[in-house]
Amino acid sequence: MTARHIYKVIFMNQGKIYEVYARKVSQDGFWGFIEIEQLVFGERSSVVLDPGEEKLKDEFAGVKRTYIPMHAVVRIDEVAHEGAAKITALEGASNVMPFPMPMYTPGSTHKK
Repeated sequence: MTARHIYKVIFMNQGKIYEVYARKVSQDGFWGFIEIEQLVFGERSSVVLDPGEEKLKDEFAGVKRTYIPMHAVVRIDEVAHEGAAKITALEGASNVMPFPMPMYTPGSTHKK
């Protein structure tokens, strides 16, 4: 039996920290983006619902794969099992958003 990989992906989006779980994470799709597929949300067998996870589940409903800008990714961990997906406020955040700047640029502008 093969192990099923689960990845915890933490990234920034619009002044908030998103923490999601996925079965597949790669850098294949677009230059400068991390591709996340097969998002995993906890199965609810009890009456208690986590409103934060439900909000994320609604936000990503119908999404086959999502692309996160590489500079927005805080951390990617391979974990033993999924936890609760959540959105938290970025501490010390203000109403000023930083201008998105590319971290990597293809090619070189100088000659040898």
